[in-house]
Amino acid sequence: MREGSLDAPTRHIIDWNNPDFYDEQKLDDELRRVFDICHGCRRCFNLCDSFPRLFDLIDASETEELDSVASEDFKPVVDACTLCDMCFMTKCPYVPPHEFNLDFPHLMLRYRAVEKKNGKDKFVSRELAKTDRNGKLAAPVAPIANWATKKSNGMTRGIMEATLGIDKHAALPKYQSKTLEARAKDNPLEINKDAPAYGRKVVIYATCFGNYNNPATGEATRKVLAKNGIETEIVYPGCCGMPLMEQGDLAGVVENAKKVSAELGGWIDKGYDVIALVSSCALMLKFEWPLLAPDDAAIEKLSKATFDVAEYVMEFAKKEGMADGMQPIGDSMAMHLACHARAQNMGAKGAEILRLIPDAKVTVVERCSGHGGSWGIMKGNYETALKVGKPAARNALKSNAKYIASECPLAAEHLMQGIENLDAEGVNAKSALHPIELLAKAYGL
Repeated sequence: MREGSLDAPTRHIIDWNNPDFYDEQKLDDELRRVFDICHGCRRCFNLCDSFPRLFDLIDASETEELDSVASEDFKPVVDACTLCDMCFMTKCPYVPPHEFNLDFPHLMLRYRAVEKKNGKDKFVSRELAKTDRNGKLAAPVAPIANWATKKSNGMTRGIMEATLGIDKHAALPKYQSKTLEARAKDNPLEINKDAPAYGRKVVIYATCFGNYNNPATGEATRKVLAKNGIETEIVYPGCCGMPLMEQGDLAGVVENAKKVSAELGGWIDKGYDVIALVSSCALMLKFEWPLLAPDDAAIEKLSKATFDVAEYVMEFAKKEGMADGMQPIGDSMAMHLACHARAQNMGAKGAEILRLIPDAKVTVVERCSGHGGSWGIMKGNYETALKVGKPAARNALKSNAKYIASECPLAAEHLMQGIENLDAEGVNAKSALHPIELLAKAYGL
């Protein structure tokens, strides 16, 4: 592979069961090899905060080279990585199959896995990563949980910042008393037998966020697919493990992968396609799980059958066509291309489905929101997250769009906070939605 070529990057299996993976000297040797190449290139300076931290660290050292940087000073560089994959997917000219063989995000993952093995992971981060458990606990007391986590609740948010390290200014996801699974069970939909795509069947993997925090995305998906003749089932076997992966808990990710793939595999055998409601979860099912468990047939089968929401809509839109009935919704839209949607190598599918809406005016925002999962809500990270996401927020604001759409629900809310910092009054006239919700609006659903 030549430098800067258009050949597709490849990713190696994550060899997390190999004892060498956890060898601290071998890890340090690889960190120094990769960091030295990054230092000589610096093409990634304007992505996340990992690279400015690395370059500042080297520039401030005695020799202004990596040889005078202590290994213990690497940790802030690792901690700033949000595993967004954008350096690997869009910037680095040295990814495999290039002979330099750089995979910066997975090297940061290895560092965290070593920390996890050595008991150096943080308690709060570890507990926040248990999104499935947290959703189950919060749902029965959702009004109280939402009251306590509101930004305007200075008392409880101050306590949370002091004890948990969650920045009191960061918007936190709301919880719902009724899950997406329960709503779907109580509200069966009539399938449009006259639609061009009639006969298709889909199982919707609800995800933690879709099930407990934002059922609206799943409900919109069900309605749009039913309108287009597609039968749907809502299934939630458990978390995809992305929050665990961020903490280096690779064994926990694989345990979840085996559980989810076993249940969803039964639906695949019955002729169902699989849709994941959140782009990060789709990325896990399609790409990360097979790298962690390459010999698991159920995981491989699920990987090949899984679609992102917008990806699936465009798949049947191009093959069979869309059902009639969409009307203009009368407002321009800013479509933020979330990092974990871009990392799926499927194209700008969120923007494509918005352009299906008659007279749609779509502005594409192709910059990171800066949120980075649970990373962006923590004290010390939140201001950095806003800084990283400021170009995206500025571009969305410049578009004068009423609707700010993103396939990542956390990114959408974080962008709204960035827009609020730029235009405190104007943000009130805007809404943050998943693009499938705008498609449902165009159908009048």
